[in-house]
Amino acid sequence: MQPTPLAHLAEQFGSPLYVYDAEKIEFQYNRLRNAFSKVNKLRINYAVKALSNIAVLQLLRKMGSCLDTVSIQEVQLGLHAGFSPDRIIYTPNGVSFEELEEAARLGVQINIDNLSVLEHFGQVHPTIPVCIRINPHVMAGGNTNISVGHIDSKFGISIHQLPHILRIVENTGMHINGIHMHTGSDILDIEVFLYAAEILFDTAKHFKELDFLDFGSGFKVPYKKDDIETDVEEFGKKLSKRFNAFEKEYGRELTLAFEPGKFLVSEAGYFLAKVNVVKQTTSTVFAGIDSGFNHLIRPMFYGSQHHIENISNPKGKERFYTVVGYICETDTFANNRRIAEIKEGDILCFRNAGAYCFSMASNYNSRYKPAEVLWLDGKAVLIRERENFGDLLRNQVMLDL
Repeated sequence: MQPTPLAHLAEQFGSPLYVYDAEKIEFQYNRLRNAFSKVNKLRINYAVKALSNIAVLQLLRKMGSCLDTVSIQEVQLGLHAGFSPDRIIYTPNGVSFEELEEAARLGVQINIDNLSVLEHFGQVHPTIPVCIRINPHVMAGGNTNISVGHIDSKFGISIHQLPHILRIVENTGMHINGIHMHTGSDILDIEVFLYAAEILFDTAKHFKELDFLDFGSGFKVPYKKDDIETDVEEFGKKLSKRFNAFEKEYGRELTLAFEPGKFLVSEAGYFLAKVNVVKQTTSTVFAGIDSGFNHLIRPMFYGSQHHIENISNPKGKERFYTVVGYICETDTFANNRRIAEIKEGDILCFRNAGAYCFSMASNYNSRYKPAEVLWLDGKAVLIRERENFGDLLRNQVMLDL
């Protein structure tokens, strides 16, 4: 999207505001499908945690996507958005057994990443097909906050514990219908991912009635000019060839599954915020906006960079600004960033705000969560209303003092 319509949306719906471009989401979805067009059966499970608005889920359902969920609430959101249970995989971590049982009752595909839970579930529900999440002990992305396949990760059952898995399956008689791995986000080296895939293939050989192999996701998207991104087309060629060869070796048709979140929605998202103050200090020019890490936590939490542009003055002379929020904490979005000259009342646009942005928002400092808008077929559709004071009070109970 261009600055002009975005600026108009800020005027129409106010700020701060999240905007998502449906066309970009569809483009990314088709790009991934086309990259694996040589595979007979491909399943794309959109990672709901990236952006869980039900309108976005409906859009992806229309495209043919399935869902990857990590909580029973995400499962329920998927069902509410019209997904059938067989199009939802549930991959929790550290949840209660009661939550697993609720997922089983709802009829979704369950993915287990803990030996004791696997054994318990197999004893209680031996006839319910289960997927197993392994930890391949492969570091992807270089950041332990977003790389979840390394040896110290809490996610998955260690590949070195495969004999324990096989013993549990034999003792319980449970049916394993899928093997899953997820190495983490920001995969730069395709060869590292392909190496982890070989571990998944080797693991799959021990199970004779598999229906699918889930390779997770973690494809890197560009966050700034000339930034590196995962070459999904090259990756598609290499993994498709290897997967098809393994399928023949396995002797049974298999589905190749992925669970992209950031790849599908990150670049489709824009976060718009109004400049409240421009503050000159002895060494810095601050641009203070009507938002904070309560709305966009990624720069503070992950050290991520979001390109920021002044869409109220897109062709203005660039100056150096430190962009900060209005939270009573250090909430710095950018340090000494070159941005077109800013004045109070201007609208700043943060790019790549589709994934892990609104979904990680909070009411810290008792601030309202922003509205969300979907740009669909050349029109702006409000898909979440801005919160108000009543929303802050909802579920709180006043004492009679």
